[in-house]
Amino acid sequence: MEKLFPLFLVMMLLAACGNDEEESAASENDTHIVIASQSEPLTSMVEVAAEVIEEPYTMELLPVNDNIQYNEATFNDEVDGSLSQHELYMEGFNEEAGADLVAIQPAYISNVGFYSPVYDSIDEIEAGAEVAIPSDPPNEARALLILDSAGLITLDEDTGIDAAVSDIVENPKDLQFTPVDLFNLTAAYEDGVELVFEHPNLIANIGLYPKDAILLEDEDEKRFAFQLVTREGKADSPKMQAAKRALASQEVYDLLMEEAEHEMFTPAFEPGQPAE
Repeated sequence: MEKLFPLFLVMMLLAACGNDEEESAASENDTHIVIASQSEPLTSMVEVAAEVIEEPYTMELLPVNDNIQYNEATFNDEVDGSLSQHELYMEGFNEEAGADLVAIQPAYISNVGFYSPVYDSIDEIEAGAEVAIPSDPPNEARALLILDSAGLITLDEDTGIDAAVSDIVENPKDLQFTPVDLFNLTAAYEDGVELVFEHPNLIANIGLYPKDAILLEDEDEKRFAFQLVTREGKADSPKMQAAKRALASQEVYDLLMEEAEHEMFTPAFEPGQPAE
């Protein structure tokens, strides 16, 4: 037994070294990237990026159905990242879920605005008109800031990107605000709600584009750019840096510019220049 014990120790040490080498090799070979997304043109951007990503990396789109799944999947390491939200929305999820998500690559700014099945301009808006705005706080603030900039309401001067209906200090037209899930706002328009906030990729489903809006967001609102999001610990990893370069490629930029005729999106990056 005394002679066998040292041999046993050697075998255990060799096995441990073998496991370490296997884990190291697995880490080095971790070249497949899964990105969750749920709507156009974001899903198409991931698919184009997958076609041009540098070797040895590969990229896969995981389609999701709502505004919750992609963040939970990223936070739970079920996917490597998402391309579905702006940074403010991500920060809201972090606060609520105690998550550590970070935005690492801007994609585009969605040219959002208000549409109306009743009015042709904001000058026609009548007293007591119903206004459908997003029910999630970041997009609610975005909608209210547009109305504030247009003079339709006045927000408390200390209010910013956390604006809520309760922060309205002047409402001369007595607008009636109805919170609606982001993906149901187009249906609110079809139901005849007088003034409806909506994203261009969603309102396009019924043949409307920013040119049809009666009120658009200021073009300089870069804080609302959709972003590639991942966990903080993965942000500087080789695979996510490769994902950034692919999403900032000329090919992805060209995809966005194909939508230029409808002025739906404004790229938030220069082709070939990923964020630092």
